[in-house]
Amino acid sequence: MITSEVPDFDPTADPDWDSPLSFRLTPELIVHAIMETASAVHTGWESCIDEDAVLSQIAAMDDTGDKAVRLVEQAFADEQDSDLTWHDWTVEVRAGGVLIVGHWQVRSNAAPLDWEWAAAAAERAFERACVLVGRRVRRGMMVDEPLPRELPPRSSRH
Repeated sequence: MITSEVPDFDPTADPDWDSPLSFRLTPELIVHAIMETASAVHTGWESCIDEDAVLSQIAAMDDTGDKAVRLVEQAFADEQDSDLTWHDWTVEVRAGGVLIVGHWQVRSNAAPLDWEWAAAAAERAFERACVLVGRRVRRGMMVDEPLPRELPPRSSRH
């Protein structure tokens, strides 16, 4: 359900670009729409990322700081077989205190094609999730921040 909270609604005028919109999303809908290819998904109140195992990460946050998206790449040893290591790409979507998490995992000795597929799938999920915080992701995993409302005056030479 999409609602618009616009006072003094005028059906002849176009909606203002700053009109607030509300979407009813649940963790299940986010997982279904964004993390459908993940090897594991879950929700939580705290991050499951082991900061000591992080190899790289990128994050995007909304203007209020209440919602955020993070893509983390980490490597860790298997709990049952210490000779086996895993590589994990995790996408976290935080809305308030709720975390929605998707993992794409491969064994460290897996074929390069498996690594590429998992990394690409996690990157696509991160790109899609960034829309939830009003951000766009460009190639090379760069998060675009919105332009300031008031651009500085242009200087010109005559």
